[in-house]
Amino acid sequence: MPIIIPANSATSGDLVTNSARFNDASSDYLSRTPSSAGNRQKWTWSAWIKLGVLGTDRNLFGAYGHGNDNFKVNIADTDQLSMRFYNGTEYELGLNRVMRDTSAWYHIVIVVDTTLSSGGDRFKIYINGVRESSFASANDPTQNLQMTINDTTATQMGRFNTGAYFDGYMAEVRLIDGQALAADSFGEFDEDSEIWKPIAVAGLTSGTNGFYLDFKDSGALGNDAVGSNNYTANNLAAVDQTTDTCINNFATMNILDNRWQGAAFSDGNLTVTTTNTSQSYNTSSIMVSSGKWYAECKPVSGGSEPEIGIFARLVGVTNGNNAQLSYNTNGYAYRASDPGSVWYNGSAVSTNFATYANGNIIGIALDLDNNKLYFSVNGTFGNSGNPASGATGTGAISIVDSASTSIGAYGFAMNENFNDNNKVFSWNFGNAPYSISSGNQDANDQGNFEYAVPTGYLALCTKNLSEENS
Repeated sequence: MPIIIPANSATSGDLVTNSARFNDASSDYLSRTPSSAGNRQKWTWSAWIKLGVLGTDRNLFGAYGHGNDNFKVNIADTDQLSMRFYNGTEYELGLNRVMRDTSAWYHIVIVVDTTLSSGGDRFKIYINGVRESSFASANDPTQNLQMTINDTTATQMGRFNTGAYFDGYMAEVRLIDGQALAADSFGEFDEDSEIWKPIAVAGLTSGTNGFYLDFKDSGALGNDAVGSNNYTANNLAAVDQTTDTCINNFATMNILDNRWQGAAFSDGNLTVTTTNTSQSYNTSSIMVSSGKWYAECKPVSGGSEPEIGIFARLVGVTNGNNAQLSYNTNGYAYRASDPGSVWYNGSAVSTNFATYANGNIIGIALDLDNNKLYFSVNGTFGNSGNPASGATGTGAISIVDSASTSIGAYGFAMNENFNDNNKVFSWNFGNAPYSISSGNQDANDQGNFEYAVPTGYLALCTKNLSEENS
């Protein structure tokens, strides 16, 4: 049975097909300045988000520039969510809870209605269908207060003024101008799993400045799908459109498993830059114990001895510094040289593989039904390997059965073997952070890979996990 780190995604057909990936290192954000004012006292903002970088100041939605007035929905460097309006006086609702699950999709609903007589109801926050009630800070806005949202003030998503860039994914972003709606206007609890999931929102009335960003147009990621209140995409390009969504959650690299490595993460946790002070390895956010799975990894720059492969240990449990993948009982590593070899537990288990260099794309085909592992360079499998050969394992590396490992599952991993240079790796579990020139999907029409997915192998995402587990 596959193992997946808990993630808030549930099957809803093809209701949500796309998201936008924001990279704080590229200063990605969306912006729009309304031409006329709408309702500045009553509105609702809804979005599904998947976090990338943690521990930094990140803005989700806000408006800045109307005199001293500004409003923002923000995740602070403490990883706590708040909504805040400032006009000389600060009105704020800040949560006690922290948001640190980078493997999950969160649904956030922000509700403002300053016309209400009850001060405690003028600001509301819902997360995954539940109204939040535990606050680190709470200063209710005055009744009938006019705010900057739905004014003719520039609004931004993914940035506040000139900073606080968001890193991660957004999907199903909806602003309703003139209505204070509850979370059940945007989602519902699945009757079987009780997981909060999206419902159709295109039919909601937007109002003067409302919009619906479904991110289906890769050439205009800020396109309003139900009206003309389009946003300008700043530094967001077609490659930032993904199929990683709140109904089909794809693997990324796991920023929470980074204690000894100290690596830097970007591109929604798909690009990892290793440190030159540690040789420990970074790992994927999803682990599996059965089935056949395919991923691609591209060493981009730096370093002289990359290692790419699989691992089997508890996330957060480390072998310490200088415990690279190739010298580990928990991992198998395809090394770029030596002269091109696969290592396990400090020894080469095969030297019949090609060398590879920066810019090459390494394919990893993991067959956990037959305990076989295959590697390719730019689409050609090494050692004359045939991932479709099943139990025969033509050209395969034989691996320890997942049930005999310390955790009972494998994930994907990589590191730089030497402490000489920082190494940049970009991973593709079906949504590459770099341009794909050919485009290949698995047999379930999932993912977008540079090279053909071997017959019988799948992209690592929740729709495929559900099928494997059915």
